[in-house]
Amino acid sequence: MLSFKYLSFSAQSDFAPYFYDNGAGSSNGNMALFSISEDTSIGTHVYTLNGSDPEGEPVTYGMTFDKGSKEYFSVEPKSGNVTLIQTLDREVQDEIIAFVTITDGRNKDKASGSSVYRVQAVDRDLGSGGSVSYYLQSMPSTKFTIDGHSGVLRIRSGESLDYELSRTHFVTVVAKDGGGKYHGKYQVMTSTAIITINVLDTQDSPPVFVGTPYFGFVYEVSVPGSEIFTVFAKDGDQNNPNAMHYSILSGSDGFFSINSSSGCISLTSFPVQLKNELYELKVGPDGFSDYSVTTVTIRVVDLNNHPPTFYGENGQQNRFELTMYEHPPEGEILRGLKITVNDSDQGANAKFRLLLVGPSRVLRVVPQTVLNEAQVTIIVENSTAIDYEKYQFLTFKLLAVEIDTPERFSATADIVINLLDTNDNIPKFSSEFYIARIPENSPGGSNVVSVTATDPDSGLWGAVKYSIYGSGADLFLIHPTSGIIYTQPWASLDAEVKSKYNFYVKAEDTEGKYSLAEVFVTVLDQNDHPPEFNQNFLEKTMIIGAPVKIEAVDEDAEEPNNLIEYSIMKADPDNIFDINTSTGEIKLKPYIKSMEIVQNITKQKDCRWSVVVQARDRGSPSFSTTAVVKIDITEAVSRPMAAFLMQSRDNPMKALGLAISIITVMVLVTVMISTIIYFRNTKSNRITPARRIIRKRPKDQRSWTFRPWFGRSDQSFGKFFTDDETSGNHSSLRAKPPAPSAPVLPPPPPVHSRPSERLRSVPTVSGSMASRNTSRSSSWKTNGSGISSALVSELKMRIEQKINEANQGYYY
Repeated sequence: MLSFKYLSFSAQSDFAPYFYDNGAGSSNGNMALFSISEDTSIGTHVYTLNGSDPEGEPVTYGMTFDKGSKEYFSVEPKSGNVTLIQTLDREVQDEIIAFVTITDGRNKDKASGSSVYRVQAVDRDLGSGGSVSYYLQSMPSTKFTIDGHSGVLRIRSGESLDYELSRTHFVTVVAKDGGGKYHGKYQVMTSTAIITINVLDTQDSPPVFVGTPYFGFVYEVSVPGSEIFTVFAKDGDQNNPNAMHYSILSGSDGFFSINSSSGCISLTSFPVQLKNELYELKVGPDGFSDYSVTTVTIRVVDLNNHPPTFYGENGQQNRFELTMYEHPPEGEILRGLKITVNDSDQGANAKFRLLLVGPSRVLRVVPQTVLNEAQVTIIVENSTAIDYEKYQFLTFKLLAVEIDTPERFSATADIVINLLDTNDNIPKFSSEFYIARIPENSPGGSNVVSVTATDPDSGLWGAVKYSIYGSGADLFLIHPTSGIIYTQPWASLDAEVKSKYNFYVKAEDTEGKYSLAEVFVTVLDQNDHPPEFNQNFLEKTMIIGAPVKIEAVDEDAEEPNNLIEYSIMKADPDNIFDINTSTGEIKLKPYIKSMEIVQNITKQKDCRWSVVVQARDRGSPSFSTTAVVKIDITEAVSRPMAAFLMQSRDNPMKALGLAISIITVMVLVTVMISTIIYFRNTKSNRITPARRIIRKRPKDQRSWTFRPWFGRSDQSFGKFFTDDETSGNHSSLRAKPPAPSAPVLPPPPPVHSRPSERLRSVPTVSGSMASRNTSRSSSWKTNGSGISSALVSELKMRIEQKINEANQGYYY
């Protein structure tokens, strides 16, 4: 097991005097590897400290111990002889820590390669396991090295210690034994220790001047002995600084001196005797082999004993006043201000700056920099800010401040500008628009709304006059000074006639400057109209399962005054009808589903019942009216035409219009069909070249029934339907039938020719055919009339279908 014992002594690291390192066993040197027997007598000379100074100056030696520890040795400062002064006892203390120093009076040093410390590790094993070697843990920037056998820590060759760069170093030393077997296994044991090395400062850095560059001034009132400037330098070795001593090396020409201790430079003659305006003194510290030099610049200047001064037309003045109108043009010079500024000094002492302090960027001063004297000009920069309505007067401070003098003398003058008002504002309404509400039927002269406009100008320029105009202003007036809008004395406002009005009001000052605002007036509806039915006695026909509707009208303009609620006041018989309170639809109770139930209730065949219906609006106060409704009860008819006529009984014009429409369509269809037949007959009489068309007979030949299709041209005026389709319901006509693959025209009617007539072959599309005779023509006519009958039947069927659909929409 390894453990460290320390025999340590301080390393004083600098570049001045240094110890000799003579190694272990030597009786002189740096005492780094010193050993002593415990039976040495007190007073014995046991060692000699030995070192040298590079500059050959005499050196002295010293020895110190840790605070509180026993001092066993003493050293003679000049010879370095170390003497034992206390009794040694190894069993009590086997190591002694001492610090040795060498100095030339100012510097202490430790050179590279010098021993600074010795570490000792003890391994109580025997043999190779008890041998100890030392090495340093890897550190890339370490300045130290260690002897592997002795444990002596040295400064690495070529390295040096610098207090100004690093005051403390940490070194980790590892002690390793020779290794051996333990419990049958080979192992090497190590131990580590951290050594802290404190570097002491020495005189190895030159002095440094503080606060450079240095400038001083000689004034016209200075006398011999006047202090011009004081320089200050400090030693670069801050931990152990030396006293500074100053001297002027050159440049004084005998006119300046310096206190060697304080560094104060003084004048030695009167300023008038100085030949130059500028002196540059070279000043440095005394008594150093390495030192720095600084320059002190001294300027001979005129005494700055005159501040800037403002003058007016009558001499020195510090207040200037002007009266003018507001909003002068930008860039205009305020010619009413006559200001001059002067500084009686010379050179830099007479140079000053002019400043105008007050509302920002309103006025500016010219010039801004003056040497000796100038005429001051004030120029308008912001015309908008010079506003009588904001400020009746403006106050500024005119400053003259010296620029390059240490005294910075200055002068101040007040500038007061009194403003006069102009008519620069227009009347402005408090709002761009006004919204007013007034109940209808309000008496003439009623107040509607009050508008307000202000003009910030003073006097008559601020007086506002109101007027009104616009297409919606006929019923209204406005008071010219108060701005109160009221209705005409004869005006009668009716929300049912017109509920919205808008017009313009104008606010105008005495010079005609004006602004506009828009007024929106809403006439509030009052509940002044009761609901009304078309007639007080109504007749309706009700089909069981379908409602009848009655309707009343309320001429009020707005809700809820024109919202109507319906109710049944009386019915005969009672508890038969229900009414929708919002729509006015009357229907039978749900349990009445057939005429048999109705006849059981009334015991009459005509089934005509009476209902008294009330229509009431939702206004306040509420108005109502009533009407007697006679209702004929009937069942729904099966034929659409009959149902339509039944529903149209109350509206005969509807039935008449439908009848006229049907007749007109039938006439048009008949004319169209006749025209088509005529052109077809004409075309078939022409002789054309014979063509033979071979058609493939379809596998499943089906007969097609031709039916005209209303609304098509002559090329496709008919549709073809199969026999199955013709036997089906006519409602299937609404769906688009599939296109036939090979439609076949119906066969021509039989022709009965006379024996006396010779047959003539006429080529046609399908082959040759006999010429027409009179009987064939009549046959075609008969066939044409058949087609017309088919079209009429088809048209009738479609009309009935439309009526049926209309009745269904009416019922549901």
